[in-house]
Amino acid sequence: MLWLSSQSSSSLWVTLMPFVLMFAIFYFLLIRPQQKKSRERSSMLNALKKGDKVTTIGGMHGTIEQISDDTVVLKVNDVTKLTFDRSAINAVTSRAAEPKSETKSEG
Repeated sequence: MLWLSSQSSSSLWVTLMPFVLMFAIFYFLLIRPQQKKSRERSSMLNALKKGDKVTTIGGMHGTIEQISDDTVVLKVNDVTKLTFDRSAINAVTSRAAEPKSETKSEG
């Protein structure tokens, strides 16, 4: 009787092991990299600021003229400004220059 329950228990592990292994493979090859990519995109969208040069998901290049919580106004050339959803930004091609703080040394 004891032998029967031991074999049944090991049979259960042998049956479940391929499923556990497949889930682990899917997690490390598909789910985890996608979560990382999503976090990076979210932090990129949160770090957008006026003056950044960006590319939209449609391929439009421009400089951020105005930015709000959910929209971005891009300056495409001297006279053309287009409004996009913030989520339509695909990549930042160059960041706006940070203002340099000058400190005077006394001496």
